[in-house]
Amino acid sequence: MVMSAGKRDYDLLGPSAQHAVDAGLTAAEWYHSEISRKEMKALMRRSDQPAIRDTVIWLGCMLLFAAFGILLWPGLWSVPFWLAYGVLYGSAADSRWHECSHGTAFRTRWMNDWVYQIASFMMMRNPVSWRWSHTRHHTDTLIVGRDPEIVAMRPPAMRRIILNLFGVVDAWQAMGNMLRNASGRLNPQEATYVPQSEHARLIFVARIWTIIYAATLALALWLGSILPLMVIGLPRLYGAWHHVMTGVLQHAGLADNVLDHRLNSRTVHMNPVSRFIYWNMNYHIEHHMFPMVPYHQLPALHAAIKHDLPPASTGIWQAYSEVLPVLRRQLRHENWFLKQSLPETARPYRPEFHGQVEPAMAAQ
Repeated sequence: MVMSAGKRDYDLLGPSAQHAVDAGLTAAEWYHSEISRKEMKALMRRSDQPAIRDTVIWLGCMLLFAAFGILLWPGLWSVPFWLAYGVLYGSAADSRWHECSHGTAFRTRWMNDWVYQIASFMMMRNPVSWRWSHTRHHTDTLIVGRDPEIVAMRPPAMRRIILNLFGVVDAWQAMGNMLRNASGRLNPQEATYVPQSEHARLIFVARIWTIIYAATLALALWLGSILPLMVIGLPRLYGAWHHVMTGVLQHAGLADNVLDHRLNSRTVHMNPVSRFIYWNMNYHIEHHMFPMVPYHQLPALHAAIKHDLPPASTGIWQAYSEVLPVLRRQLRHENWFLKQSLPETARPYRPEFHGQVEPAMAAQ
């Protein structure tokens, strides 16, 4: 498979989608690091306890911060509490939505489902369509024309990424999509990965959400205060910065149209607070290689296979010092990307998994 040097078209209905199919890049065989069956069985073992603990802390802190924010409203002393509430709403909900969509956070299915529904609402992501969207993201990770969740396209839309630190573009599009779904319609790209049998449920959820948002807005107008919106809706904007900051690092600046997660995903060591907000998704190569390993087992998975992976970035800022120059280069040369180096203990990148990478296009 030779990587295309032509203009990338990220439209799921565009020519790149058909090119990916023709090139054998869709629903293909991916590279996996070797790990014994016994180790993998232990790592995949699910447990309610870690997720219950973390969810109680998450929702408990949200209730506490919101209570102080409301009591101190509209004084300046309420600001720190709203900022903390916003991060737990507009960023921590992103990782909870994500992990529960895999059904791995809790052992008990209804717990996964409930947290998934709550977190999806906070992130304004329809739980029906996004479950299928994320399935496609894992099946065809960074395959141009197939993956609906590519954040840093080529050339990168830097203005959009910056605006999304405040949730502006994504939330606006999510609101429009919610209203479209509530009217009984899906956007054409959404229809490429959501089965027809799920359309009615998708529309039903969108109508429930529209009623909730309309009621919140009506209450704000009746009270003559944005306070209700500070609790529901606005945190998706003012609390989005952390999930965007960490989410960009997942794949930005790396190879696309490859079948080795070591080439298109990044692992970053993070501080304990960010790891709690992010639910260990900083171990992103590991998560993509073995998506059925629960979030609380990802550090152990990393330890088991790190000999076969590119060295993890030592922190968020170090990762950005690597990513930002590549993104700037991609503004002028969209085929430029960072080819992550492997330790001597790793199996080398295999041509049948990543095609022929032109040295002039790959930053070592």
